[in-house]
Amino acid sequence: MREMAPHEIKSFLMTGTRTGKIAVIRRDGSPMVVPVWFGVDDDGTIAFTTHEATVKARAIRRDPRVSMCVDEEAPPYAYVRIDGRAELIDDSKLVRLWAARVGGRYMGEERAEEFANRNAVPGEILVRITPQRIVAHADITGSNA
Repeated sequence: MREMAPHEIKSFLMTGTRTGKIAVIRRDGSPMVVPVWFGVDDDGTIAFTTHEATVKARAIRRDPRVSMCVDEEAPPYAYVRIDGRAELIDDSKLVRLWAARVGGRYMGEERAEEFANRNAVPGEILVRITPQRIVAHADITGSNA
């Protein structure tokens, strides 16, 4: 196992259609983890959209601390964990922009506009995570696995 170099992290996060697993704390103090489609902005922030009434949005509103893990599920296995602070942004233009970017990533560029239209609706918000700590490991089982 080895630590990923900083230049490897964004590439790993944006390779293919890996989902992020976002962890938040519910009102009663119990944890919740849910998969999200996401993108990475040029400044290293993580972005995804969600409805303002979801458990994750309500949890972030109460406590902006989050953790997100993205992993490679095949040998030699790898993962990136991002601990950070999330911000909820109610800006329809940004929601549309990110819905198109993320939809294009996961469903193909030919469907990006479809996902922008589907997700850029009243109540949908942008979540931006500013990383505070990143743990990233590659080659977990070793090169010969």
